[in-house]
Amino acid sequence: MKIKDIPVLYRPRERAINEGVSNLSTEELFAILIQKGSKGMSARDVALELIKKYPTSGDILNLSLQQLTKIKGIGKAKAVEILSAIELGKRLYLNECCEDKVSLKNAEDIYKYMKYVFYQKKQEYFYCIYLNPHCEVIERRLLFMGTMNRSVVHPREIFKHAYLNSATSIICVHNHPSGTVKPSVEDIHLTESIVRLGKLNAIPVVDHVIVGDTSYYSFYEDGKILNL
Repeated sequence: MKIKDIPVLYRPRERAINEGVSNLSTEELFAILIQKGSKGMSARDVALELIKKYPTSGDILNLSLQQLTKIKGIGKAKAVEILSAIELGKRLYLNECCEDKVSLKNAEDIYKYMKYVFYQKKQEYFYCIYLNPHCEVIERRLLFMGTMNRSVVHPREIFKHAYLNSATSIICVHNHPSGTVKPSVEDIHLTESIVRLGKLNAIPVVDHVIVGDTSYYSFYEDGKILNL
């Protein structure tokens, strides 16, 4: 499918404008950088081909001009633009992020880390935070928007990104726009489901935190996760 055939709201640039670039997939970010495809291929097709050939973060961080130009639809000029974006990201990360990694060791840490993300949000947002063995954040990813239930929150998406990030544990966080942090029946059922799947996948869901205006609820602190 060509990008022009995708409904406007779902195109990478429009999603970046409406939802922020941090909520785009790697494929969509590359499609924005690539801009135009080649004969018979859209920019998104080229991006997918790139990700198929180089699926891991390590592969992408170490891409060369020669590797990129072997992909149909990427010439030298486009390859240089992609490499420049990767290099800029590496420099910013190394200079700023690595010196002060975010460590989340309890529900209060999670609440402080996430509460401003939900400021004045009018609907529910469901995030997963992927952690390394030191409880440091690898990635924070928005997965779903709208009323949280098991038919909307697909576990395969939660664990797909865990594997892609080589995460050793997961924290789930969502907000209640009403301000109350008491878990709903659906919140409880969802948590039970994803915690069980975490055990089966050997990537434990260590907490599910509900964020309100001035407080939070932690399934772990309330003993609910330990008892599942």
